[in-house]
Amino acid sequence: MTVIGWRGSLSRCSPSVFRVSRGAGGVGRETPSMKRVTLFVRGNGRHGKVVALYGSTICDVLSLASSRLGIRATGVYNDKGGVIDDIGLIRDDDVLFVSDGESCVDDQNEPMITEPLTGGQTDWLTLNVGGRYFTTTRSTLVSKEPDSMLSHMFSDRDAWGNKRDHRGAFLIDRSPEYFEPILNYLRHGQLIVNDGVNLLGVLEEAKFFGIDSLIEHLELAIKNSQPAEDHSPISRKEFIRFLLATPTKSELRCQGLNFSGADLSRLDLRYINFKMANLSGCNLTQANLCGACLERADLSGSMLDGANLQGVKMLCSNAEGASLKSCNFEDPSGLKANLEGANLKGVDMEGSQMTGINLRVATLKNAKLKNCNLRGATLAGTDLENCDLSGCDLQEANLRGSNVKGAIFEEMLTPLHMEKSLPPKLLQKKKCAICNIKLPPSWEKKLSRRRILNLIQTSPMPHPRVDGNLRPL
Repeated sequence: MTVIGWRGSLSRCSPSVFRVSRGAGGVGRETPSMKRVTLFVRGNGRHGKVVALYGSTICDVLSLASSRLGIRATGVYNDKGGVIDDIGLIRDDDVLFVSDGESCVDDQNEPMITEPLTGGQTDWLTLNVGGRYFTTTRSTLVSKEPDSMLSHMFSDRDAWGNKRDHRGAFLIDRSPEYFEPILNYLRHGQLIVNDGVNLLGVLEEAKFFGIDSLIEHLELAIKNSQPAEDHSPISRKEFIRFLLATPTKSELRCQGLNFSGADLSRLDLRYINFKMANLSGCNLTQANLCGACLERADLSGSMLDGANLQGVKMLCSNAEGASLKSCNFEDPSGLKANLEGANLKGVDMEGSQMTGINLRVATLKNAKLKNCNLRGATLAGTDLENCDLSGCDLQEANLRGSNVKGAIFEEMLTPLHMEKSLPPKLLQKKKCAICNIKLPPSWEKKLSRRRILNLIQTSPMPHPRVDGNLRPL
């Protein structure tokens, strides 16, 4: 005879099936029916136990599972992850999964981390990526990118010996924040990244897992997300705000910045580094550039009239067509301005103080240097073709190897020592570069001071510009 009855409380126990057998006295005795089931710890499809189940409630099942599996069983689940709260739902040869250490109610909200015993590419897997759980199917990880690391990890079971945590989830030591967009891409083929997630981090994860098609999407997205480069020049207002925010003792670096056409006149720009900066067309009138670095800077067409350029460094700079009238390059402390290799074509430097300036191998073609103070200047190898040097003070200047073709030396304040300064090419001419006197056929390439004086004294006309001592009248 089969009797259906209720035992235990409504919350934990359920209707059970009992067999009623008659003993010798004819008195009915309730005996639970025996069921053979296989028990596994939830999340682990191995090391199961086949047990005989005589219990009449779920509590009996949990007690049996705790003793046989050596855990504190708190819930029973089928192979699909469903919670079993009625012992009448258990049949012979059922496979049961028992949760360890957590309540039945809380476990319902936990991710499903059991791996079915059946094979196939539709198996559900749980990944523990950096402490965060992701549930997906094996086909998601394998089908989209068959050559990726994830495909090789999960195409064959345990082919890589993947480690699992205590819940049976596969352990992957990567950032979950960057792994989530990759998993979503493998699911539906679209790159979706939440706000605040760095695309560069996702790109590195994609390269790590070998998701080649995603790498192309990410590189394009990163390129499109970068703001357009701002090549607009810095205004006077912006630069003054920049100057006021910088302590006076701090080095101010403006390398490569664009100041094209800016008005920087009358500003204190001492010791600022303008290396390779674009200062073309700038107004730097009466600006204080003492000790500033203008190496390889573009100063073409700029206005620097009356600027203080003591000790300035303008190596290989481009100042073609610039105006440097009445500039001061002379530093009383002895620090010499360095314009070596600078492009000064057509520059106007009239009336500038350039004592000891270094213009070695600079280009001063068609430049105007009227009434400049070039005492002790280094002009070796300088291109002075068609340069106007009238009225200049070239005492002790070094003109060795310079090109003075077509240069104007009128009204010079000091004599030009040809023996030490002028190149042989100039002396090969048939006329003197100073007084335009025709030289005799037997003249020497290097003329001494006495030789020039004799030529002047024997000329039919008095020398228009110098007296007998080779000094200006």
